[in-house]
Amino acid sequence: MKVAIGGPLKVTFRPWVEGLENIPAEGPAILASNHLSFSDSFFLPAVLDRKVTFIAKAEYFTTPGVKGRLTAAFFRGVGQLPVDRSGGRGAGEAAIRSGVEVLESGELFGIYPEGTRSPDGRLYRGKPGGLARVALATGAPVIPVAMIDTEKIQPPGKVLPKIMRPGIRIGRPLDFSRYQGMDHDRFVLRALTDEVMYEIMKLSGQEYVDIYATAAKRQIAEAAKAEKEAEKAAEKAAKAALAQAEKDQADKDRGQEK
Repeated sequence: MKVAIGGPLKVTFRPWVEGLENIPAEGPAILASNHLSFSDSFFLPAVLDRKVTFIAKAEYFTTPGVKGRLTAAFFRGVGQLPVDRSGGRGAGEAAIRSGVEVLESGELFGIYPEGTRSPDGRLYRGKPGGLARVALATGAPVIPVAMIDTEKIQPPGKVLPKIMRPGIRIGRPLDFSRYQGMDHDRFVLRALTDEVMYEIMKLSGQEYVDIYATAAKRQIAEAAKAEKEAEKAAEKAAKAALAQAEKDQADKDRGQEK
């Protein structure tokens, strides 16, 4: 897959990279990245010599038919692990177990602390459960990563990607051994996550927003819905005013005829 996918990606888009020396040649490490685009999970592994394993929603692996089997094979080939995200807390536990297993095998585990793609290119608050608990359970170093301009390659609603150079900045590994054994302390989980997000912010240059990206998506959707309803109300009022004006004119014409 590095040849079939990574090669063409590097040739076509020519991503620039800073900080490759911060990726260990061997041994476990967590790559904690911002999340701007679906393509993030392909560009980052493409520029590394080592395999990076991410988690992906189970639907990518369970769709029936030939297309479904091809999709599942593709995602397994690029290092994605299926996780059922429909089960609430159980889904989160499954994701954590997956990350621990990857790291205990001495591999690289990729995770997006924001939990979902940024809706507007800004950096949002990291969720403390997954990243922090995996880091504390394994003792693996956390390497902050900033994906840059990947959201501009294929914005929402666009079918064909724009050929341009995205960037990847890789920061120095962060050691959280001082928190070892404190993985059930919510304040420690929050502090660890915030420290990683701060490093990602410095690398990416993004504006930081201290709310979760999922909440921001809801707000954006609600604002769009309200705007649409306001437009409909304004259109209805304009039609009513026009109808009333036409009626008044008709009444006036009839009065003049009499």
